[in-house]
Amino acid sequence: MKRGFTLIELMVVVLIVGILAAVAIPLMQGRINAAKWSEGKAGAGTVMTALRAYAAERGTAIVAAPALVADLGFAATDLTGTYFTQGSYAVTAASYDPAAGLDAVITVTAPAGITPATKVLTIANNVATWTEN
Repeated sequence: MKRGFTLIELMVVVLIVGILAAVAIPLMQGRINAAKWSEGKAGAGTVMTALRAYAAERGTAIVAAPALVADLGFAATDLTGTYFTQGSYAVTAASYDPAAGLDAVITVTAPAGITPATKVLTIANNVATWTEN
């Protein structure tokens, strides 16, 4: 008596593997993007910390859109990581009121292949929130 799998059994196994792959691949791509964005968010957090120190030093006399190198004191490669570079970060608005706290907008632009293309860290009265564009 011969032992083995029939053609139908093999086709069912191939079908099941195909269905699992069709579901798993998009999920994995989402996880990969989220992992890459964690680097971008960490860099934006570093910029936010530098912006808070800058505001504490200057008080209400801070520049409305401080430059990362000239105003916040970053070296040319301080924010360069595996996926995001220093050019990925921009402070587009900043103000400081000693009573209310820091208000700022930090825009992070992802390199090609990472979605979404931009995320914005908004700081209002020292409270930071993320939005995706």
